[in-house]
Amino acid sequence: MHPVLQRIYSARGIRSGSDLDVSLDKLHPVGTLEGIAAAVDLLLEHRVAGRVLIVGDFDADGATSTALMMRALGAWGFASVDFLVPNRFEFGYGLTPEIVALAATRSPTLIVTVDNGISSLAGVAEARSRGIAVLITDHHLPGESIPAADVIVNPNLPGSRFASRALAGVGVAFYVMAAVKRRLDEQKLTPAGAPGVSQFLDLVALGTVADLVPLDANNRVLVSQGLKRIRAGRCVPGILALLAIASRDSSDLTASDLGFAVAPRLNAAGRIDDMSIGIRCLLADDAAVARTLAERLNEFNLERRAIEARMQTDALNAVRQLRDPSPHSLQRSGVCLFDESWHQGVVGLVASRVKDRIRRPVIAFAIAGDDQLRGSARSVSGIHIRDVLDAIAARRP
Repeated sequence: MHPVLQRIYSARGIRSGSDLDVSLDKLHPVGTLEGIAAAVDLLLEHRVAGRVLIVGDFDADGATSTALMMRALGAWGFASVDFLVPNRFEFGYGLTPEIVALAATRSPTLIVTVDNGISSLAGVAEARSRGIAVLITDHHLPGESIPAADVIVNPNLPGSRFASRALAGVGVAFYVMAAVKRRLDEQKLTPAGAPGVSQFLDLVALGTVADLVPLDANNRVLVSQGLKRIRAGRCVPGILALLAIASRDSSDLTASDLGFAVAPRLNAAGRIDDMSIGIRCLLADDAAVARTLAERLNEFNLERRAIEARMQTDALNAVRQLRDPSPHSLQRSGVCLFDESWHQGVVGLVASRVKDRIRRPVIAFAIAGDDQLRGSARSVSGIHIRDVLDAIAARRP
């Protein structure tokens, strides 16, 4: 192997040729993810007579996770499956008590969170108090306390021995659905002609790339297999419609096409309007319907780009005017930014751009109404911003 290629592979943790094998049988076994068996038991309790409500996040990982579970459970004989995605401007992030109250109007017997829930202590408690069972599927790091859900599946729980902590939310959802399908097959309950779990790898690839999780060996398999399906045209019409609007050819698709063409258009729905539009695009089976929804997502993305450009200019101008500390004072550790005109759905992107420029943690705020600000934080390697904020809150409550 060429020495340059050796160095590139080595920097990515690849030690042998077998590490480059991206066949599906190289995935870490489904049964090794803690909580999987209990999650399957809980889901199957609500398959025939129950009503399952999937509560997603308002980004591309959450949208693909929601679409994956909707498609899988609907195809595998679950009598009632619906989804609810919080509007970030009204409810904020996660399974809040307010979202549970809204969900309760649909009379679910089981709430399944995807790409969120591990920090939703109050929301889970509210659901349980209403007699609604809760299954949390998430990949975010937990805090000091864990919600009292019926079942939690998260590779980043303390003590987890699962071999990959880098799964995105959609990766966790895929593992849970793979276990459900296996159980249904074992019990001969799978409907005739039902799709296998590999059919949903196009959604897994999109969500994994969009969420910028590390592409370890397990995620490389998921993304590579999903890309193969999309290149062959065996993917949901919504992905093909978004690729067409972005003038990308699906037949020679790469991960960067998902990251820079499809994901921003999908994310724009949650930033500017309502992510349910993006989810409906991924759920559409009719190409014309998918194209119409993809066009709306493209319009949102154009609006998002214009808003972001103006906000980024404002933010960088503000940073340039900050005076450097004197030689004998503490160096500036981070920056907080706020402007009354900023859009709360875009502050995270602005924080990310400024963080890349100044290489310091950045929190950007926008007005959220009712005399409140809503902020989004971005940090640098080696500094987990949530832990920093927890430490500050503990010392200076």
